[in-house]
Parts: sequence; C-alpha cells; structure tokens
Amino acid sequence: MAFHRAHRKFGRKTNQRRALMKSLAHSLALKGKIKTTEAKAKELRPFMEKLVTLGKKETPASKRLLTSRVGVQAAKKIAADISQTYKSRSGGYLRITKMVRRKSDGAQMAVIEFV
Repeated sequence: MAFHRAHRKFGRKTNQRRALMKSLAHSLALKGKIKTTEAKAKELRPFMEKLVTLGKKETPASKRLLTSRVGVQAAKKIAADISQTYKSRSGGYLRITKMVRRKSDGAQMAVIEFV
C-alpha cells in the first residue's frame, strides 16, 4: 500500500532534496522560466506557489521566511515583483508544459514558468 507518499525523494537525502528545491526555486524566481525534468517541476510547483503566497503578506516575518527558503536575491524578487503581479489572484501562479524526452537518458522534460 502506498500510504504517506506525499513527495518524491529523487534518490537524495533530506538536506539534498531541500537544497535542490531551494536551487530550483531560486532560479525560477530570478529567470521566470526554467527547463527541468517533469518530476522536479511537479515538486517545485507547490513549493514555489507557497512562496509567492507568502510574499503577498509583506510582513517582516514573511520576508525572513522567504530569505531562508530561497536566498536574499530571489526573496527580494518574489516579494517586490512576482507577488505584486499576482496580488488579486488566489493561486495557480505557475504553468508546467511538457517537452520531448531528453536524448541521453530518456527523462521526460518540462518547462515551468509563471502564468
């Protein structure tokens, strides 16, 4: 039975998974659009949407949380630009578009971007 399998592990330990999500979220916040595997994109979407929602609050505590989760540059970009863009929207800030499989290992690739 597949109970309690909420998130993918990607063959990594906990701190490595956290670092992966932090790195992907940082890149997505600064660039607006990144190309990655479909599984990583699907894990990144809820992580990043929670950060955008957190950025809407504009409190010192929310800014500290953003900084701890994605770094200083990305936190400033999320709080100042991205969250303000989606101020009236109540969710669904990201879009995942499937691409062709990667030639080397056949992994399903995807583009994740802000709507």
